[in-house]
Amino acid sequence: LKIAGKRILAEVDPARFEDAEAKVLLAEEERAQQRTAVRVWDNHDGTIGFDGVLPTSIGMRFKRLVEAYAQPRKQQLVAKGSPLPPWGRLMGQGFSRLLETIDPAALPRHGGDATTVNVVISLEELRKDLGVATLGYDETNGATITAAEARRMACNATIIPWVLGGEGEVLDVGRGSRFFQPIQRKALRLQQKCCQAEGCDMPPEWCDAHHLDPWAAGGKTDLKDGALLCPHHHRLAHAPGYIHERLPDGTIRFTRRP
Repeated sequence: LKIAGKRILAEVDPARFEDAEAKVLLAEEERAQQRTAVRVWDNHDGTIGFDGVLPTSIGMRFKRLVEAYAQPRKQQLVAKGSPLPPWGRLMGQGFSRLLETIDPAALPRHGGDATTVNVVISLEELRKDLGVATLGYDETNGATITAAEARRMACNATIIPWVLGGEGEVLDVGRGSRFFQPIQRKALRLQQKCCQAEGCDMPPEWCDAHHLDPWAAGGKTDLKDGALLCPHHHRLAHAPGYIHERLPDGTIRFTRRP
């Protein structure tokens, strides 16, 4: 009846119909602002859970942004004829990528600086395959992650790794020279064209710059030691269960450890 009434009003009195529609939409938008909320919680299993409600205009923008980051991985799998993971997983990976690639210079100032994530780890733990690091300044106010994940995060200049020696002495605070600078990233994109993992053709704009010789082991931030890797292969490069080697043609082969 409501739908029929709208149609009749639209035919009989279009001006009145438009005014009524505008009032209804305004009321909906005001209610949406009041209902807007996001909850975030720690599942204590290596994941963070969240849910929320957004106004339609913001929610659709959010959906499109996440889809944009999920699509390259989907297109790559489709092109290879590989089975697709559930769309929800691709969207989750896309959302993760969206968060990882936000420009910190564009974020609001917080505590006198742009929003950052601190990773605290001892030099001994950093060099272990199965070491442990802390997200935040201490275990009480942070969360624990593996050293492998800390090393992967340290490839990104938006993360500040604090490497501690004996008795908490700060050995390193993520000097800018460790990270590939914008001009170096452009040069890598020009040279390498795509993800350097064997058989992967993810476009360079979706890749991270990775140190083939880890900086924790004395690696240098130069072009000959840099390789573009898509998020999937970048995680494998730091995963203790995999080893990787550079082939004569410059591509990188990943194999499981025996």
